[in-house]
Amino acid sequence: MTADTLGVGLVSVGWMGRLHSRAYRALPDHFPELGVRPRLVVAADPVPEAREQAVSRLGYERAVADFHEVLADPAVDVVSICSPNFLHREMAVAAAEAGKPFWIEKPMGRYASDSRAIHEAVERAGLVTSVGFNYRHAPAIQRARELVRSGRLGRITNVRGSLLADYSSDPDAPLTWRFERERAGSGVLGDLLSHGLDLAQYLVGRIASVTAVAETFIPTRPRPGQGIVDRSAAVAGEHGPVENEDYAALLFRFEDGAVGTMDSSRVVRGPHAEYTLEVYGTRGSVRWDFQRLNELQVALDDQEVDGYVTHLVAPGDGQFARFQPGAGTAMGYDDLKTIEAAQFVASVLRGEQLAPSVADGLAAASIVEAAEASLADGAWHDVARVDGRLTTDAAAPVL
Repeated sequence: MTADTLGVGLVSVGWMGRLHSRAYRALPDHFPELGVRPRLVVAADPVPEAREQAVSRLGYERAVADFHEVLADPAVDVVSICSPNFLHREMAVAAAEAGKPFWIEKPMGRYASDSRAIHEAVERAGLVTSVGFNYRHAPAIQRARELVRSGRLGRITNVRGSLLADYSSDPDAPLTWRFERERAGSGVLGDLLSHGLDLAQYLVGRIASVTAVAETFIPTRPRPGQGIVDRSAAVAGEHGPVENEDYAALLFRFEDGAVGTMDSSRVVRGPHAEYTLEVYGTRGSVRWDFQRLNELQVALDDQEVDGYVTHLVAPGDGQFARFQPGAGTAMGYDDLKTIEAAQFVASVLRGEQLAPSVADGLAAASIVEAAEASLADGAWHDVARVDGRLTTDAAAPVL
């Protein structure tokens, strides 16, 4: 492997697989100092139409049905794993055993046991990795983290988060794998709350204990017809049970004594992707909403305005300057994935864990594990401590 001929392998050519591919292709434009012009070598997908798109639309040199062919190809230096949750463990462990650094989407596994197996395989192999905690990379989050970690907000007292989405609000949407315990694991706990919990730990610190409640508001859904894969496509027919939660709410305590609340739903009516995080301290607070990606609400006790002022992200906030010249011209979601790709590739080239790691993925999964234990008995549960290359407390990487 050389920096200018970094071979990329992709596993699963869905929406996220296409996004990973675009992110790799964007690296020479936005991160030229990496000296990387990724070569899209091979993509794997069992669906023939997806394989055809991988070559004709995304630019891969070839496409195969079996992901093992991606891992066995000597021209592949890094692998993106964008498959459904129930395939993550097998694929990630195989990638680690093949010595291939990988970038995997979250939740890293269906259960903490899956994530733990992936983490252990990576530690044995000594690989650097990346997990798709893309919201970390928003320049507004980077600015918020600076304010929190520098002490500008004073002693942090409490955190409030909410991840509300409507992607499953139609009760006639099909019963895809996302609603099956065996293939998805949890519902919104893993799919959405893992993002918010990672952000809370990235901004404030380790979450030490948790209690939770959860509900399934749409208990059955129509079984999908042949060929239907879109999670929002409505179908009619026989119904089957929804096996995981539509809604969950958590109370948690940070290791340093701060407290927090966070809830999530995939069936709300109104919000589309309203992912918010608020951090309160003795000298001020910050608020961020993903739907207003490029804004941060800031209240500090030494500012002229009493209450919140809107900070429009600008050069100097995270990696904003690589994408836009000045405040008011917005970055987008795809740009966050380009930053993620850059951190992953820089990690591989330097042999240093810069991107969110599988240890970070296991840390989020361990909170979910404790929350699910609380769902069973209604009690508070301690969160298992993770040993490994955590990046939640590390300085933002210089790329």
